Amino acid sequence: MGKSTLTNALVGEDMSIITYKPQTTRHRILGIVTGDNFQMIFSDTPGFVHDPSYKMHEKMNRYVHTTFEDADIMLLVVDHEDRYQEDHILIRKLKSLACPIFIIINKIDLLQDAESLKQIESHYEKLLPSALIFTISALKGQNISQLYDKLLSSLPEGPAYFPADQLSDRTERFFVSEMIRENIFLLYHEEVPYSCEVVVESFKDEPDLVRIEAIIFVSRKTQQAILIGKGGRAIKQLGIDSRLKIEAFLEKKVFLQLRVKVREDWRNNDQLLQRLGYNQ
Repeated sequence: MGKSTLTNALVGEDMSIITYKPQTTRHRILGIVTGDNFQMIFSDTPGFVHDPSYKMHEKMNRYVHTTFEDADIMLLVVDHEDRYQEDHILIRKLKSLACPIFIIINKIDLLQDAESLKQIESHYEKLLPSALIFTISALKGQNISQLYDKLLSSLPEGPAYFPADQLSDRTERFFVSEMIRENIFLLYHEEVPYSCEVVVESFKDEPDLVRIEAIIFVSRKTQQAILIGKGGRAIKQLGIDSRLKIEAFLEKKVFLQLRVKVREDWRNNDQLLQRLGYNQ
């Protein structure tokens, strides 16, 4: 759907993982934009999982439900192939809200003709008559400024909740772990990236260098072997790609050490999920 791409475009920073693979976002991430007389807080949540296979999926769905409790404006991001129906749980919850609702039709750059876009708009106009509909391409930046301006003008007045120089509610450690996980999605295939989770065990900010030790949890030994690769080549490439991205983020030289550990069925392990931040 591209909601993370949209969040990054609206915030002006790379807050969330962006890959071509679905369901890469696992946590609720706040992106904070502060101007001379305003503060907007964007909440990027995981995509809703219809039939949760693991406790991790259930916790991800809780992030989605939380937004219905505290949002001043709700944005439903769909792409040119999505067709939500009347009985979908998210549509039912949106209809129960009193706050403004924006339907964001993304990836319009992939549509072949204007008539196709009109049909999609018509579908959502009937589904949620009170919603405002925007057509965008988050990847290409198309119509992003118009959406941003409408969001700003639609927000209620209230206090600023964060300092003016704060960009997110997440720590540097969190973003480092997400950058490593993003590269896992980019370098590996099929089920392996979905079976991985990254935790930063050590983060030492020295005068000329940041020393980082991270553990990658996997569910099976076969996945561990794939991550490491023959002669350690795969894990070495993952370390190189991740280090370069982390250095650009921290604006400092980085020494990165990666280890892979097997934790069978970690996605159903409450204690480990809490350690990984899924109860926040």
